[in-house]
This record gives sequence, C-alpha cells and structure tokens, in this order.
Amino acid sequence: MQHRHTLSILVENKFGVLARIAGLFSGRGFNIDSLNVAPTKNPTFSRMTVVVKGDDRVLEQLTRQLDKLINVIEVEDFHPDEAVERELVLVKIKADSKTRSEAMQIVDIFRAKIVDIHEASMLVETTGNPRKLEAFLDLMNKFGILDMTRTGLVAMKRGQHNEKLKMKNEKL
Repeated sequence: MQHRHTLSILVENKFGVLARIAGLFSGRGFNIDSLNVAPTKNPTFSRMTVVVKGDDRVLEQLTRQLDKLINVIEVEDFHPDEAVERELVLVKIKADSKTRSEAMQIVDIFRAKIVDIHEASMLVETTGNPRKLEAFLDLMNKFGILDMTRTGLVAMKRGQHNEKLKMKNEKL
C-alpha cells in the first residue's frame, strides 16, 4: 500500500549530491512530490526534506540505499506525529472591492499575511502544516486562484538533538 513519506536526509554540502539522490529516486520509480534543500546551522551540511508516496517495504530499501551514498550522513523517515512539518504558500487571488473584505477575514482567521494588493487581486502568504494549507486554499478557491507557488515541505524531528549530527560536527 502506498503511503506518504517525509524523508529527512542530512548530507555534506558538496557538488553533485542532489543529482545523485534525485537519480536514486527516479531509478527506483519514485516521483518526488516535494523537495527542499537548505544549509543547516553548520554550513558544511545541508538538510534535504523529500516527500514521496510509496510502498513501505520498497521505501525502506530505498532508505538503506540512500544511507550508503557518499556524502549522505543520515536518512530518517519521519512519521507525522514525531516531526514538525511546515510549508510556505504564496497565492494570488481575484479580489475586487466586492470580495476583498471577505477574503481579508479568511486571511486573518488563518493568520496569513497580505503581501501585495491591487485593484483586482491580492497576493497572500501563509505557512503551516499541509492540512492547514489545503483548508486555506480550498477557501481561496471560491475567489478564484490566479497563481500559486509552494516552497515544499520542511520537517524537523521533535525532541532531543540529533546525536549523529552532533558527533559529525565534533569531528570537523
């Protein structure tokens, strides 16, 4: 059975790492739903957050193969209850003088922010977990979505500091 998996992959910040990892996914027939890569506190490392849908057994095998790649420090498959997940969405909606106040009320309820406004449209920024963002976008649909972009999911494990990263930092 296919499930959504959020993988956190800690890698050395080296040329070609992203290409090797993406190649491993495509070679195993996985479509990447979301990909986010950014440096960590230590700029010699980056954290990749990859969201894929797939069979648990096959994904476990893929995780082991990722862990063997050069420049990969750690791979974790987060369960939703053990990680904090966030994403940013920018959405441009139709909003004229008749609909603008209703749209602004929804923006306030979701603690979103209007970042640009014109005579016939509004550009809104919001962050949150995927369920919150989907609920927000469902409500924005009634105004008419003109354009939209999403950052992709970022996730971090709840609880104590990652010991493997701590040991690697001490070696540098």
